[in-house]
Amino acid sequence: MIRVTVFQDSEKLVKGIECSGHAGYGGDEGTDIVCSAVSALTLNMANSVEEFTDDGFQGEMDEENGGFSFFFTKAISRESKLLMDSLILGLTNIRESYGEEYITIRFKEV
Repeated sequence: MIRVTVFQDSEKLVKGIECSGHAGYGGDEGTDIVCSAVSALTLNMANSVEEFTDDGFQGEMDEENGGFSFFFTKAISRESKLLMDSLILGLTNIRESYGEEYITIRFKEV
């Protein structure tokens, strides 16, 4: 199962995200469409923040264990907020389509 934690402040502004695990959606290793979709969304968000904004962030990826973390280091721009909101929408849609047995999302106030 993929576990997603979205870190947000008291005003629901996203400060970062962590993902861990593998969905185990069936098929052979490397063919899991849920893992592929989550990876594509998270990496695209990180690449987009880097390419289209000047916002500072720290990010790490652990392909072997299915780990991904991304945290803003300062206040974020309107563009980064939109990118994070889009990521959360996409992850939520994956959960609704495939089920919580493959991906869970929790929100944690920081």
